Amino acid sequence: MGGPPSHASRAAAPPAAAEAAADRARDAGRRPAEVLAFLGIGSGMTVMDLIAAGGYYTEVLSLAVGPTGKVYSQNPPRVLQFRDGANEKALSARLADGRLANVERVNEQDLGATGVAPGSLDAAITALNFHDLYNGQGPEAAAGFLAGIRALLKPGGVLGLVDHYGDPAQDNASLHRLDVAAAMPLLEASGFGIESSDVLRNGEDDHTMRVFDPAIRGKTDRVLYKLTKPTEE
Repeated sequence: MGGPPSHASRAAAPPAAAEAAADRARDAGRRPAEVLAFLGIGSGMTVMDLIAAGGYYTEVLSLAVGPTGKVYSQNPPRVLQFRDGANEKALSARLADGRLANVERVNEQDLGATGVAPGSLDAAITALNFHDLYNGQGPEAAAGFLAGIRALLKPGGVLGLVDHYGDPAQDNASLHRLDVAAAMPLLEASGFGIESSDVLRNGEDDHTMRVFDPAIRGKTDRVLYKLTKPTEE
């Protein structure tokens, strides 16, 4: 199975020196090798990076699936314009000059309107953004998102969900965290099989700080779910 990029492979063809250094710094907390191993993502697969933002996981997936694989880098247009277009600039830099030739951008919020064929994805990942759907747009929107990606996955296909653990007693919307216990009934009702991994856990995070606080940024306690579409409906 192909793996995520090592520091050496990132440095061999960086989008820019500063961006490559930022990716290497993120690797320590995001542990892409362990995450992709848990999800079973590897060479030759067709995958989607959901709400890809600046494309950290787009690049990880591109190198993992290799030249015989395919990556769809999906973003709602509004996400690309956050912070004066920072996500658009970062993603464009990654893809400049065809350096990630197996990546296709999908700038569409509605997963049913992406042009990606239903039942064609081996896997997808949504990293550190499901909380915004659940907290900001509500459980109904989050359920719709899960249904949308489920339709695009093959039978037996996998959705990886990574997010910051929240605390039921806190304002998770302002902290940018997910109350996992509150969200679990929604996940269970989505029709996926659910497995979890502790590879991204951090017991030093007490779930009370904003994820952007310098004291915890990049080191939050994170949930990692492997959501598997049944092989038979």
